[in-house]
Amino acid sequence: MALTFGIFDHVDRGAAPLAEFYENRLKLIEAYDQHGFYVYLVAEHHATPLGMAPSPSVFLSAVAQRTKRLRFGPLVYALPLYNPLRLIEEICMLDQMSGGRFEFGVGKGISPIETAYYGVDPAQSEKMFAEAYDVVLRGLASRTLSYAGEFYRFHEVPLELEPLQKPHPPLWYGANNPQSAARAASRGMSVVANMPAGALRPIGDAYWPNYKPAGAPVAPKLGMNRHLVLAESDEEAVAVARRAYRRWYASFMALWWKHDRPPVGVSYPPEIDGFLADGRAVAGTPATVRATLQAQLEASGVNYLGCRLAFGDLSLTESLRSVELFAREVMPNLEPRRAAAE
Repeated sequence: MALTFGIFDHVDRGAAPLAEFYENRLKLIEAYDQHGFYVYLVAEHHATPLGMAPSPSVFLSAVAQRTKRLRFGPLVYALPLYNPLRLIEEICMLDQMSGGRFEFGVGKGISPIETAYYGVDPAQSEKMFAEAYDVVLRGLASRTLSYAGEFYRFHEVPLELEPLQKPHPPLWYGANNPQSAARAASRGMSVVANMPAGALRPIGDAYWPNYKPAGAPVAPKLGMNRHLVLAESDEEAVAVARRAYRRWYASFMALWWKHDRPPVGVSYPPEIDGFLADGRAVAGTPATVRATLQAQLEASGVNYLGCRLAFGDLSLTESLRSVELFAREVMPNLEPRRAAAE
């Protein structure tokens, strides 16, 4: 099974003013398109410097216009924060406007603080997610929407819009244990996890036997996300990665610090050295990055690599250098030695 390369982006706040920040990010996304990355996936966060794209659809509409081949989507839309009818219409617009390049990532939202800001009871978010997911998939596949649930009710709503990809765009999910990976597989979703390579093998063991195709016909992807910084020397790359990660970590922790509580479901080190040690970040020359990632591919069995090439206060120049070195010297020389389907 072929290895696929994508991008994961928090669109966390950098050092530049917002207008310049957005333009620089779009220039970087143009480079992803030009260098042959398969998909660009953007996170959704609210009221925090971790996410400067709190409305993924708005940001992705610009991505659609600035790229030609790159597929794109949210990872994830936090479904309890949406009216499902409105989201159906936005998905259809993005899929049609991009010529069928939209990818649909779903979740309940990882932060109960952000969910509560929207007036949504975090204790209800799992049930709201399940209902909203059902509503959206029904709406994407039909021209009339009727639904009667605990949280959402629609009666014979005409749907003038439809997606270009039938019956709906490809689905993505962020998994953090084998059970969630198996559920996602049974729904035909591709899965990404932010774990050390060794921890991903049980995820794959749960994912592949339970995978059932759904939506637009695409090869399923089981992947890992990695912070990546490339430079002409290992020392320079690590120094840049340390500096940028500190800004990213402060953005990640901002709301948790404000509310004096630990993050839910994740634990990240305050310095990138912890990530470098367990493999969730890789920094160095192309040769160093290539060797490290190849070993991780063999240990994990994944067939998708999500790259975080812009984070913290990385400048456009620094991120572009990583993109160019990675695309030229790393991407052509990586392969999953053991087919994920095995």
